[in-house]
Amino acid sequence: MLLPRRSPTRWLPAHWHARYRLTPWWGKVFVVWALSRLVTTSLILVLARAQEPNAWTGASPKYTDFATMWDGRWYNIVAAVGYPGVLPSTEAGQIGENAWAFMPGYPVLARLLMVLTGFPWAPVAVFVSVAFSFGTALLFYRLMVRVQPSPTALFAVVLFCVAPLSPILQFAYAESMYLFFLTLALYLLLERRYWLLYPVIAVMALTRPSGLAFALALGLHVIYRFVTRSRDPFPRRERLLAASVALFSAFMGLAWPATAWAVTGQMSAYTDTELAWRAPYIGYQELVPFTAWFQSGLWWLGSPWGIIVVVALILTFAVLLFTPAVRHLGVDLRLWLVSYGLYLLAVFFPQSSTFRLLMPMFPLLGVAAIPRSRIYRVAIMLLLVAGQWGWLLICWRVDGYDWTPP
Repeated sequence: MLLPRRSPTRWLPAHWHARYRLTPWWGKVFVVWALSRLVTTSLILVLARAQEPNAWTGASPKYTDFATMWDGRWYNIVAAVGYPGVLPSTEAGQIGENAWAFMPGYPVLARLLMVLTGFPWAPVAVFVSVAFSFGTALLFYRLMVRVQPSPTALFAVVLFCVAPLSPILQFAYAESMYLFFLTLALYLLLERRYWLLYPVIAVMALTRPSGLAFALALGLHVIYRFVTRSRDPFPRRERLLAASVALFSAFMGLAWPATAWAVTGQMSAYTDTELAWRAPYIGYQELVPFTAWFQSGLWWLGSPWGIIVVVALILTFAVLLFTPAVRHLGVDLRLWLVSYGLYLLAVFFPQSSTFRLLMPMFPLLGVAAIPRSRIYRVAIMLLLVAGQWGWLLICWRVDGYDWTPP
């Protein structure tokens, strides 16, 4: 005989339990998001108070100054003066770090709000990120509830809001805005509202590099639906529409490099700019797809362990995608995970910003949310909050010459 499942809120007083049951889903998400921002902001303020003078701020900076360090300064430059028409060069004649590595979606929106409100960069940039973080939490619940029961979907939102990288959702970085549009795009894909994907992809691909990865996911989606059309009808009109969206996403994935080429007159302006950030590790080298992870492995661990660890990571990720818990996310979310994983493997050089670059794989938090044990859930929340402090200490705080950028 099966016993009825006990409510996850059974430990609450009866009147609070009743109030919880009557609260709409968006109200529950808001409470989760607000409490998580309170915890994260407290950690940030403690660290800001102990921050020493650095290239961006003085000692013990106020919150908005502390939240606009690192790449936030590059986004500020884009919002203020735009992009250079002539690429800067190092003493060795190589392309140096410059604003072309930072896409315009986030700084352009911030600039628009600055003009409309008269407020300066720092508070506006933080406001944009915080607002999009709440929007992403709402959309993430709607995405997860399509593949999981609502209590599990809500706990997935909890994990998203307290994840080790969640402080960046209230910093002057494009991640918060990007995750909002990525979540919306994934939701529309699951809903098969292909027409609505056009504007979403356009903004998303100009906020963070993602057009090519999403194009691959859409292409695999079209192939899967075509192969399974006998049990899931895939009319010709719908096929053409879905395929056209995939092509549009690929076009948008190439639009920014093409723009950099058109403005600067150098075909490889964008890729050369991106390569400048890995030069301190391995020097200036050509971009050869699917080699950077192995280069990084050799730089960090040497031979043969660098190669062995990278191969092990690839195999582990491949196996993970076929585990029952991940399969429970459904085909389309798994296609995104494999597509984005292949994109990172093709072009990204792993270093301290690897954790940030892994954020678009956030649907995996839905897997971590499945166990219903109260002990497990409390433990994983505490572990993730501790991870926030660790990430802030290692990657965000500036301690002299810092080679661990976020």
